[in-house]
Amino acid sequence: MSISVSVLRYQARADSNGELRERITALAQERRRFGYRRIHVLLEREGWAVNVKRTYRLYRQAGLAVRKRSRKRIGLTERIALTLPDQPNDTWSMDFVHDGLADGRRIRCLNIVDDYTKETLAIEVDTSLSGERVARVLDHIALHRPLPRRLRVDHGPEFTGLAMDAWAQQRGVTLAFTQPGKPTQNAYIESFNGKFRDECPNDNWFTSLCEARVLIESWRQDYNQTRPHSSLNNLTPCEFAARHINLATNSTTTCA
Repeated sequence: MSISVSVLRYQARADSNGELRERITALAQERRRFGYRRIHVLLEREGWAVNVKRTYRLYRQAGLAVRKRSRKRIGLTERIALTLPDQPNDTWSMDFVHDGLADGRRIRCLNIVDDYTKETLAIEVDTSLSGERVARVLDHIALHRPLPRRLRVDHGPEFTGLAMDAWAQQRGVTLAFTQPGKPTQNAYIESFNGKFRDECPNDNWFTSLCEARVLIESWRQDYNQTRPHSSLNNLTPCEFAARHINLATNSTTTCA
């Protein structure tokens, strides 16, 4: 172009990603176990018009990659297909997760999940949880929603005892037991337990039983109402449940 090289100078452009980068960093600090995909969903909810590849690039530039925790290798087991629920309160799953307090005391968390909506119905936390206590927790849930047709559990003594057997018979609920040593038969609750342990107990240092209950209940509310769920098309469990109710109501109205 017959222009002297001494005339050509690159004009640096102002960083247009500064505000977005700060928001991504802030979200990553608030939710330390969220990867860039879930952070991108949160950005979209806040009104950011940004491509997921741009989110990923800024996320990596800020050094925010989630550190993968090593997991126990599980041996090969027989794969049995789960019965897929087709409506809320068709099948619930429940299981225990163990953790500890700062003073060394062990605590147990009873997790109860609706297999269809992925809602966490309860996380009961205590140093000991008997079969009678499990039945009382289920009755408390029944005050604001119908009990399920089937309740999927393992062969823990709390679930196989007389208290739960009597409760299930009185309430008309079928206890669906998995085969011993085959957690894949209760994959819904096992998947939830992994998320729960990674994002709550492993990310907090509980100094007392009261603090553990408060922090875990806060996480449960956030999981149901805020956290995007990939299997629900990035809806929260509460949003998915509400959408199902609306669709069922509209279908009934149309048929009528």
